[in-house]
Order: sequence, then structure tokens, then C-alpha cells
Amino acid sequence: MAPEAASRETKPTLGRRLGAVPLLDWVMLVLALVSVGLLAWEAWGPVTEAQREAIIAADIGLCALFAAEFVYRWRNNGWGLGFVARNWYEILGMIPATHPALRAFRLFRVIRIVILLARVGAAADRAFGEYFTYQLLRRFKAGIVDAIRGVVTLAVLEEVTEVLQKGRYTRNVAQALEQNIDSLEDVVAEKLAEDPRLGRLSRLPFYSEVVRAATETTFQVVLHVLEDERTDQLVADILRENLEQIRAAVQAREDQRDRAMTRR
Repeated sequence: MAPEAASRETKPTLGRRLGAVPLLDWVMLVLALVSVGLLAWEAWGPVTEAQREAIIAADIGLCALFAAEFVYRWRNNGWGLGFVARNWYEILGMIPATHPALRAFRLFRVIRIVILLARVGAAADRAFGEYFTYQLLRRFKAGIVDAIRGVVTLAVLEEVTEVLQKGRYTRNVAQALEQNIDSLEDVVAEKLAEDPRLGRLSRLPFYSEVVRAATETTFQVVLHVLEDERTDQLVADILRENLEQIRAAVQAREDQRDRAMTRR
């Protein structure tokens, strides 16, 4: 690594005057702010299908520019891994958050918020100096985590609840049970034979046939119960009620924290 590159990499600055911002950083600052505005408009504004397609195309183009500029700065810093470690949030900001492929992820809304925050951090670096966001995150890491963990938890719980409402839990269990029924019947027979209280019954006529028939009948009843829609609905209701209680508890804690901060 060249001495100048090493010096630039090991001496990050916390801030700088806006008048000292280079032209390239001004351009990237404007592009970062534009990308944040596009993400916010696509996420929360009234957008037609044609406008959404235009936003997706613009967002992909901006991400390509962010990636090219990141590689350019990385090369100027001597290709050091420390540069990547300190600018990890910029890599997240290069993800095209409006692309339809990302919508397949169940936590899409959480991912979009993370990408939005990453681009805000990249814009702050352009305005206040490289590594400004990195230094800020290090200095206020505990406070930042405390501020956003409730929001992220609520978003994750909302996504999980939507997934659970569409699940087929007991039917999945029944399918797995049916696929392994022969092995389970052998396990039951072995455990009965190993039981000292029932081992003496193995001397009775037709003992193996009786055990096998009873085991098969029991498994068939269990399979029918698990495949019944009422059983599936019962499990779904139990899971949903538990998640609703967790979400209410998290929301109450967040409201209490907000009231405490308002009183200060």
C-alpha cells in the first residue's frame, strides 16, 4: 500500500466545512439525496405504475453510479479492507430497494428502511467528510440501536404475522409424519420391547401383529387430526394471539419511552 493511501485510510475526519466539499462529493451528495427522495416517494407517496417503473430504472442507475464511485474511492485508498469495513453502510445503499425482486422477501419493508438509512449516511459523508457516518455510529451506537430497535422489532413482527396467517402448520407436520411413518413405527416397537413392564407381553401370541396394528391405527388418527382444517386454524390462532401480545408489549414499551423523552 502506498504511504499516501495508508495515511488517507488511517486518518478519517469527523467533519469539514461545506465550502471545502469537492465537486465530485457535491455531485454524489445531490444524487444520494435524490435517491432518498425517490425511495421515500415510491414507498409512501401516490405513485402510478408508469411512475414506479421510471423510479425503478432511475434507482438502478443511481445504484450503479454509487457502486462505481465506491470502487473509485476504494482504489484511491489502496484497496484496503479497512476502507470497506468502515463504509459497509454504503454497500447496503447500493442495493436497488425499488426493484421488484426484493419484494419477494418477507422483510422487504425492513430492508427498504435499512437501505434508506444507508443512503442518508452516504449523503452525510459527502457533506461533512468521509467516515463522518462511521464515526457517528461508533460514538452513538448504543443510542442509535436503542432508538430503532423497537421500530425494527414491530416491523419484523408484522411481517411474521402476515406469514403465519397464510401458513399450513399442522398439515406440514402431517406430511412429514406420513413420510417417516415406517421409521416411527419401528421406533415405537423398539421402545415397547425395551420397557421392562411390557417386555413380558412379547411372549403372547400375535404380540407383534397387535402392536403393529395399534401403532398404525394411532398414527392414522393423528394424521387425520393434523390434516383437518380446524386443527390448522387452532394452531394459527394460537400463534397469532401470541404474536399480537408480543407486538402490543413492544408497542407499549415504545410509547412509554417516547413519553419519557417528551417530558425531558
